[in-house]
Amino acid sequence: MGTPPLRVLIVDDEPLARARLRTLLQADPTVVVAGEAADGEAALAACRSQPPDLVLLDIAMPGMDGLQTARALAECQPRPAVVFCTAYDAHALSAFEAEALDYLVKPVRAERLAAALARVRTFLAGRAAPAADAPGARRHLTARLRGSLRLIPIEEVHYLQAEEKYVVVHHARGEDLIEEPLKALEAEFAGRFVRIHRNCLVARAQLAELRRTADGHVQAVLRDVPRPLDVSRRCLGPLRELLQPR
Repeated sequence: MGTPPLRVLIVDDEPLARARLRTLLQADPTVVVAGEAADGEAALAACRSQPPDLVLLDIAMPGMDGLQTARALAECQPRPAVVFCTAYDAHALSAFEAEALDYLVKPVRAERLAAALARVRTFLAGRAAPAADAPGARRHLTARLRGSLRLIPIEEVHYLQAEEKYVVVHHARGEDLIEEPLKALEAEFAGRFVRIHRNCLVARAQLAELRRTADGHVQAVLRDVPRPLDVSRRCLGPLRELLQPR
């Protein structure tokens, strides 16, 4: 049996915008348009009745806007992937804080949409196979440097830390900035990295110990990083289990 099609819900208050996205999606035989909605409330109802894999979500909508809708979708089980489609690029930071996998500016180009769909498939594959890197996962991250590209081997990455709309990649040769959501990286490389904080993923192989500070906070000590990193209370349980001797 082949891979099931990607089920996509289109959410936009403008009929022409929905029609354009529908046309682009229907050109891809691996995609099924699971439905359309003109506002956030209708989108949530559609997701509850027939959960999609992906929601293509406008931001500026009457009533519940796209950012509010994305936060509500985060409570759905299973949680759909979210990609924002908007006429403005001013909401990019807020979009990634809402854990969107990508951010498309209207009019959406076919090649840009295809790249977003590929990222969504990687995210879904990573969620389905948490014990190892997702099938087809990259072996490098790519940082842009003054018009050139730098490839960072995944095995050289010590930890990934979100800062505003960027992720700082701390690796064996220094650090670089990439423009990818931390949530998407966590899904794609689920077998290699573990979350220690809302804004930080650490390479599992780098974890040496957990240490409690004098003021009661817990920090993760990494093998090749001189300073320890803060651990959130929410992440503490899974980290302790990970460090238990087998």
